[in-house]
Amino acid sequence: MTESQMKERTKRFALLCLSMVDQLPRNRASEVYGKQLLRSSSSVGANYRAVCRSRSDPDMISKLSIVEEEADESAYWVELLVASGNIDEENASPILKEANEITAIAVASRLTLRRKARKT
Repeated sequence: MTESQMKERTKRFALLCLSMVDQLPRNRASEVYGKQLLRSSSSVGANYRAVCRSRSDPDMISKLSIVEEEADESAYWVELLVASGNIDEENASPILKEANEITAIAVASRLTLRRKARKT
């Protein structure tokens, strides 16, 4: 996946989460979990853009770790929304799938960079 494709993918992820949050019922749990989901999901793309501006491999590894954490955190908030009955599992499934795939991409990229750094 190219840098521009990943930038677009992370942006679509944030927009998908935004759309889901806009459809949540109006209650305290949805409000709290929804805000957290908006923060973490939008942070995925923002931090990936920071990855693209990294000055060194260690800097890139550090920033990829943040992307990984934020994508995984996004999945957590979606899981809580499902568990609390504020969204059904079927509607949450595409978001969870994408969060897990972005997490896996960040992990794989970070590990590749670490292996590369050890060889030099």
